[in-house]
Amino acid sequence: MSAKRVVVTGLGTTNPVGGDVVTTWEALVKGQSGVRHLDDDWAEKLPVKIAGRAAVEPTEVLERVKARRLDRTSQFAMIAAMEAWADAGLDGADVDGDRLGVAMASGIGGVTTLLGNYDALLEKGPRRVSPLAVPMLMPNAPAANISLYVGARAGVNTPVSACASGNEGIALALDQIRLGRADIVLAGGTEAAIHPLPMAAFANMMALSKNQGDPTTVSRPWDTARDGFVLGEGAGVLVLESEEHAKARGARIYAEVLGAGITADSHDIAQPDPAGRGGARAIVRALEESGIQASDVAHINAHATSTPQGDIAEGLMIHATLGAHADDVVVTSTKSMTGHLLGGAGALEGIATVLAIHHRVSPPTINLDNLDPQVELDIPTSARNLPSGDIAALNNSFGFGGANVAVAFGSY
Repeated sequence: MSAKRVVVTGLGTTNPVGGDVVTTWEALVKGQSGVRHLDDDWAEKLPVKIAGRAAVEPTEVLERVKARRLDRTSQFAMIAAMEAWADAGLDGADVDGDRLGVAMASGIGGVTTLLGNYDALLEKGPRRVSPLAVPMLMPNAPAANISLYVGARAGVNTPVSACASGNEGIALALDQIRLGRADIVLAGGTEAAIHPLPMAAFANMMALSKNQGDPTTVSRPWDTARDGFVLGEGAGVLVLESEEHAKARGARIYAEVLGAGITADSHDIAQPDPAGRGGARAIVRALEESGIQASDVAHINAHATSTPQGDIAEGLMIHATLGAHADDVVVTSTKSMTGHLLGGAGALEGIATVLAIHHRVSPPTINLDNLDPQVELDIPTSARNLPSGDIAALNNSFGFGGANVAVAFGSY
């Protein structure tokens, strides 16, 4: 493990339960769902008519002219980055752009821009395709736009690992700072895929829940009645900084990023390894890189998407890696409230993990009425206090293609 310590000095988000960090944290601790019925005309044709729309529309925050030049993924990313940048006390500060990086992930990229312009091409001809279509739809557009906003001239990267992308962005930022390539990196993920084509595709592969009851009760990780995830949208950004740099400028520090583990299943393009071996290896590597023991882990923000196989596999991997201590760890799935933000999920859940350590409170898992007997974990259904003293927490993310990322955070 590198001797260089990396800390979190800023947070920003916009998502289904809140338009900023404060409202998001309040909603998560209270157990409030952001899942709603879709009132779009196109949704009537779909087998799934619910999703986690962003609580605040981007055009309510961004100038309309600027917003029109950005795909929705970039709009969310910019809002989260602006908040995180200001929260870190960097807005207006003299920052060396050569030592400033971005690691902003997306699982799908600008799909609404791509499909919208394809519709325009078919209906009105090639002249109606926007000249901004390519810089709007490219997967690295969110990272590039953030870099332009803050003047980042170190690495500006876009990890793409499906639903593990946002967490991989945090892991990449950690590496960039430890390798001496940057002093500050804005890290996270974004997604905006609430559109008929991705929703139809996810529904047809039996990944989305088709429960048409109360939408706030549909996302139910680890519950015996779970039948698939709920699609969400939004972004999360964390400002990662070397401890030396943060202390030199007198920054407020939320938590420390202790280490990360990245592995692959090599099992199936969509289904996780039923035994959770790849995810378990990611957790073990995160612990080893962090220099901590299983007994140091007090909290886990689980990937737990509310799918039948995935939730079981994650329970197995937690027991396989933490052993008897797994029974003492407070585990939560904030997806029960936000839905699944795909490439943005790991970033939003990273923020929740950092705040859980900072405030010593774990958000609940809602809609857990009947715990699956195959899952033997401590999963509170109301907010739970975490221990005092030095503690660590894990943020797990797993994605299609067998991508596994675990990031370990610690109290500071």
